[in-house]
Amino acid sequence: MFAGYYRKKRILVTGDTGFKGSMLCRILSMYGAEVVGYAMSPPTEPSLYEILHVSDSIHHVEGDIRDYAKLRSVVEQLQPEIVFHLAAQPIVRESYRDPIYTYETNVMGTVHVCECIRNSKSVRSFLNVTTDKVYENEDLGIAFSEDMPLDGHDPYSNSKSCSELVTHSYTKSFLKEKGVAVSTARAGNVIGGGDFAKDRIIPDCVRAATAGKDILVRNPHSIRPYQHVLEPLYVYLLIAMEQEQHPDRQGSYNVGPDDSNCITTGELAELFCACWGEGIGWSSRQEQGPHEAGFLKLDCSKLKDTFAWQPRWNVKETVHRTVEWYKAYFNAEDMQGITNRQIGEMFDV
Repeated sequence: MFAGYYRKKRILVTGDTGFKGSMLCRILSMYGAEVVGYAMSPPTEPSLYEILHVSDSIHHVEGDIRDYAKLRSVVEQLQPEIVFHLAAQPIVRESYRDPIYTYETNVMGTVHVCECIRNSKSVRSFLNVTTDKVYENEDLGIAFSEDMPLDGHDPYSNSKSCSELVTHSYTKSFLKEKGVAVSTARAGNVIGGGDFAKDRIIPDCVRAATAGKDILVRNPHSIRPYQHVLEPLYVYLLIAMEQEQHPDRQGSYNVGPDDSNCITTGELAELFCACWGEGIGWSSRQEQGPHEAGFLKLDCSKLKDTFAWQPRWNVKETVHRTVEWYKAYFNAEDMQGITNRQIGEMFDV
């Protein structure tokens, strides 16, 4: 479905060195797109960006999303037809440690991207990737739909709420009259092979397992909409393509698993231990940390109804494929081959 549309398309991906960005660029390269990535150096060591040698198949520009002049020069030179905005400070706990950087990156970074698009004559489709945490969450046990109030609690979540509002304002004030199709995608918690970030449950599980230690889980009773990283990436490509061809389909979309696959962090750790084997286990680690929501579920009926989309892998399959990737990595297997196979099984390519 995507090959005919994305082949030879000029595409800008901000945040290409991150976990999601690296995988998105890999997929776009497989479809023959002409990709330029704009981001700072990979945020982790090791990184999926380097493991997959992403820079071999795209043109990467190292730059800070807060540097408007440099970003604008890249957009003017590339003349992109499609923009995927993924550059962000994405960690809740880090946002408590450095809120100024978080807001500068997540809010003003979005302003800079929107301003570049406003001054561009080439962009036809723009997708801003935000998060399921943009909603005002009082832990009432309800699934969030796109028409609910935006007001994330912590600096990360709140800055992403602001990013949504910036996008809405630019769309109404400038981009709609330019004929640019614009959407925001609010994805649930993603897991998958190649994530090495701090303060994320699966990378923490992997670090503990490879060290032969039990996994320590901060909030074992917190419910999250866990999904494989390839699920939302498929949706991002779908939205960007469909809204350019059918402008009435632009808007804001939740991207998450079915309710049956929204599980507690403790249940996720249990699934991971069962898949990993080797006798590893997990235990709860009680600590006085900053506030994090206890309950998150998404109502994805709008996405399903608009695009006839359904998630493909349930949470057990997701954990299985995640563990498969990390086991292969630590066994020094062909990670490009493993990753390409998983992409092919999700995207039917």
